[in-house]
Amino acid sequence: MTELATARVEGEIGILVVNSPPVNALSHAVRVSLWDGFKILSANDAVKAIVIACEGRTFIAGADISELGKPEQSPGFNELFNHIEDSDRPVVAAIHGTALGAGLELAMACHFRIAVPSAKVGLPEVHLGILPGAGGTQRLPRLIGIEPALDMIISGRPIKAQKALEQGILDAIVSEDALQREAVDYARKIIAEGRPIARTRDRADKLNNPVGDILFDNYKAKNAKTFGGFEAPSQ
Repeated sequence: MTELATARVEGEIGILVVNSPPVNALSHAVRVSLWDGFKILSANDAVKAIVIACEGRTFIAGADISELGKPEQSPGFNELFNHIEDSDRPVVAAIHGTALGAGLELAMACHFRIAVPSAKVGLPEVHLGILPGAGGTQRLPRLIGIEPALDMIISGRPIKAQKALEQGILDAIVSEDALQREAVDYARKIIAEGRPIARTRDRADKLNNPVGDILFDNYKAKNAKTFGGFEAPSQ
């Protein structure tokens, strides 16, 4: 494991911290570091839950755009995210600054998500002419419902922590100046309460809308002016 992500243990909680200035972009090197750190913590029988956090001014603020258009190197985004979601121990994402694009996709692969009040989350890929490609189009609707997910994906606009909590992306908002400590406390509470692992891929309670062409046709019609001249939203 490189210094782009460090793993430590506090009692029964494993803490995996990314430190890749300036915005902790999820480059191949960072993915390797996360994979290695997660492997180390998962092999420790004393670890009952894992926290993923970031140093610096922000959580993971997206992918490394210099890698766009190039062959994806292992571990790929979906490979890493599925590995996290498959964990048999609760995984908590601790968000500050912004969790954007691949950063939010990673957080949604975690079983629980907490954030400080000033944090924002979003999927801004549409501004690059693409759509989220690492589970965002699949996991977000399961957390907040299809139409709210479409609004976030199509607009690319981030939302504030309070709205993310109300919609169901976040599970809790914690103190602005003590995120990692409160994330550890939150993980300990999950263990103490015996909460089941909440894998986003298994959630279906927000998918009560009739899914089919009519839903998307109606959405396109309602937003025709907004989509005019842009290819990505229609894909």
